[in-house]
Amino acid sequence: MIKLYISATFSNVATFNLSLHTVTLSDVLGMALTGNGVFFLMLTSLLWSFPLPGDCLNSSKILVVPVDGSHWVNMEIILKELHSRGHNLTVMNSAKSWYIPDKSPIYTTIPMKSLQDYIDQNYYEKMLRRNLDFRRNWPLFTSILQQWDLTHLLGNGNVHLANAAMSMFEDKAYMAQLKETKYDMMLTDPAFPIGLLIGRYLNIPMVFNVRWINNGDSHFAFAPSPVSYIPLSGSHLPDQMTFSERIKNMLFYFTSLIQQHFFIDPPYRKLLDLYFPPGSTMLGLQQAADLWLVRSDFVFEFPRPTMPNVAYIGGFQCKPAKHLPPDMEDFMQSSGEHGVVIMSLGTIIAALPKEITEVIAAAFAELPQKVIWKYLGDAPSTLGNNTLLVKWFPQNDLLGHPKTRAFVSHSGTNGLYEAIYHGVPVLGLPLLFDQFDNALKLKARGAARVLEVATLTKDELLEALKDLLENPTYKKNIQRLSKLHHDQPVTALDSATFWIEYVLRHKGAPHLRTKAYTMPWYSYYSVDVAVLLLSIVVAFIWISVCVFKMLYHKIFNRKRKQE
Repeated sequence: MIKLYISATFSNVATFNLSLHTVTLSDVLGMALTGNGVFFLMLTSLLWSFPLPGDCLNSSKILVVPVDGSHWVNMEIILKELHSRGHNLTVMNSAKSWYIPDKSPIYTTIPMKSLQDYIDQNYYEKMLRRNLDFRRNWPLFTSILQQWDLTHLLGNGNVHLANAAMSMFEDKAYMAQLKETKYDMMLTDPAFPIGLLIGRYLNIPMVFNVRWINNGDSHFAFAPSPVSYIPLSGSHLPDQMTFSERIKNMLFYFTSLIQQHFFIDPPYRKLLDLYFPPGSTMLGLQQAADLWLVRSDFVFEFPRPTMPNVAYIGGFQCKPAKHLPPDMEDFMQSSGEHGVVIMSLGTIIAALPKEITEVIAAAFAELPQKVIWKYLGDAPSTLGNNTLLVKWFPQNDLLGHPKTRAFVSHSGTNGLYEAIYHGVPVLGLPLLFDQFDNALKLKARGAARVLEVATLTKDELLEALKDLLENPTYKKNIQRLSKLHHDQPVTALDSATFWIEYVLRHKGAPHLRTKAYTMPWYSYYSVDVAVLLLSIVVAFIWISVCVFKMLYHKIFNRKRKQE
């Protein structure tokens, strides 16, 4: 007797998936020659008669409002998968995008004409220089100064985005076109509130693809986050906090509240009053999302409470390494038994200040390993013969190469998940935003060293690199994380597409949303219940005292009369 569980996932070629075995067309023909061939061919014919998932969903129309930069790198992977499954994708995009192409074979584009650049890549380099000065000259006040810098960025950014959104909403023809298209779903990143506003205005199911949100992974965002053991984004704290660290985390929580209520929400107040139901807030619109696709994996992240409408897809962009270009492969092979160290600072920072790159180049020059450094600008004067500077490299393929020994990274999420996927130890040089928290988490897992780039010295960097390369503990720990990351029932990308299509099939997922977000704060924390119960206890005590006093006086007076 043959017992099979048939999965609902089909590909576009002559392959279908069984839970126990993946069967190709050649396998089917081969089995046709065995005793079970007739049965298997009948089963195959039956399965082949089912429509593909894209057909089942009638090629759903999905409106996409992405965030530029590294966020787009992640979003594009999901869009390619959705396109391959037959969905029609429309991307709203600024004409001055850094990375998002105006034309693509997988989607059509709607321009956001009113959206002008308010941040260019030079802005982040200036912000980095300010942060480095904070960390060098005001180490005790670094967190406060960084939060002020971030608050200033959020304030200016949201004023600009609110003005752009208002211009779109005032363009009646533009909004009418969006309504008439009758999209089935909005796929967006809450870091870009225009997608949130348009999706809610069109009253269509909403799916968020997110790493972290403007006000951090706060208690009021998408899942309960007790500040006693859940460090807020940007706090640079572990999940096992001392008393003083819990005080710092609480202060970060209040800072998040201030950012939300005084810098993020107010610029949108006029738009919300004009086009949305009374009492609407940006936070309320955000909390009503049908699904959160969170680019996190608890192999890497600290454990935390979650909700039914949150799907964790950390590392979904990772994939097996491909062959390198011939010249790069030759360089890798020339490293011999020592191997290669690779370095990248991601997408938003083109280059570090010169004084820091000189230190890094000098340390690299003393390594027996060869180095591939993703680098823009003039070569450092201390550059060694073992170091290759390139404007771009296939990071995933290099991390998956057997000659790669270590990864020097700014600790961006994409790079760290690729390092985990391929089992490569990391030397973290965090620069901005959540990179400090990312580096701290990997260090807590015993798979990374972390250095302060603002005060970096050649000897310090060289010592950390040698420790990372020569101490087998780091390699052992990162390989353990890699094994855990791979040990999943389905891939993260398959999980993402399943949940997106789940929302499409059911025209939303309100049954997965908690009602906690509709409760006032005093009800959520049961303050009203506590006040009532305390009042009852106090009243009982007061009445008891009064009765006792009355009885006491009656008894005392009776005794006096008898005397």
